[in-house]
Amino acid sequence: MQTGTFEAQAIFTSSTTTGTVASKHYVKDAQLYERSFTNAFELFYGLPEQYTILALLPSYLERDGSSLVVMADALIKQSKKPLSGFYLNNTAELKQTLEKLVTEGQPILLLGVTFALLDFAAEFSLKLPNTIVMETGGMKGRRKEMIREEVHQTLKQAWQLEAIHSEYGMTELLSQAYSKGDGLFDCAPWMRLVLTDPNDPLQVLPKGHTGLINIIDLANIHSCAFIQTSDIGRLHPSGLFEVLGRMDQSDVRGCNLMYL
Repeated sequence: MQTGTFEAQAIFTSSTTTGTVASKHYVKDAQLYERSFTNAFELFYGLPEQYTILALLPSYLERDGSSLVVMADALIKQSKKPLSGFYLNNTAELKQTLEKLVTEGQPILLLGVTFALLDFAAEFSLKLPNTIVMETGGMKGRRKEMIREEVHQTLKQAWQLEAIHSEYGMTELLSQAYSKGDGLFDCAPWMRLVLTDPNDPLQVLPKGHTGLINIIDLANIHSCAFIQTSDIGRLHPSGLFEVLGRMDQSDVRGCNLMYL
C-alpha cells in the first residue's frame, strides 16, 4: 500500500493465518511513524520515560515487518529504563522483573499480545500495583477465541488489577487508538473513526449505531489515509468506540484480531 513512487524506508507486513495473504504498508518516512505513535502515546499516557516498559510479543517477534514491534522497540528505548525490554518465551524472567519493579514501586507498562498475556496469567498469579497491562492483537490461533470482557476479567483476577488497557492498530495505519478500560477506545486527534452499513459502504451511520469500522489516519501521508477495515464496532455518543468482532468470512489477522 503506497501512493506515488518512492523508495520505502520501511515495509510493514501483517501477520497471517493459513490461507490468507499478508498486506504490506510501504512507509516513505519511518520517522513520521515514530512521531505519530510517540505523540499518541504521550497524549494518553505521558512520557515513555515514566515507565519501565515490558513487551510480551511472541508471534510478532518471530517474524519480520511488524509495525507493533517497531513501536514497542522505540518506546522501550525512549523509556531509558535498564529493565525495559522484550520477552519472548522467558516468562520466568519476566515474573522476576515484575516482582523486582513492584517491590521498588516503579511504574510499569506491560504490553502483550492477548494469548501470551493469558498464558502468563495462567502460569503466574501476581499482585501488580502501579502496573498498566495493555493487550493488543488476539489469539493468533494459539487459543480459542474469547470475548474481550472474559479476557479482561481473567487478567484482572490473576493480577489484582482494576482495569486492562488495550491498543488498537494495524499494519495499514501509522496511528493507534487506546482504551484505558472496559474496551472503550479513543483516537489520537489526527485519527478518526467512521461507521458504515456493512451492506452499503456509502451509508455512514450516526453515533450510537453498530457498523463497519472505517479509519481516517492523517499520518498516512504517503499511503492511503482512508482505510475500511473488516472490524465491526459501535460508536458511542461520547465519541469513544468499541470493537465487537470481525465480519463473517473476513481474514482474521494482524493487530486488529479481535474476539468473536
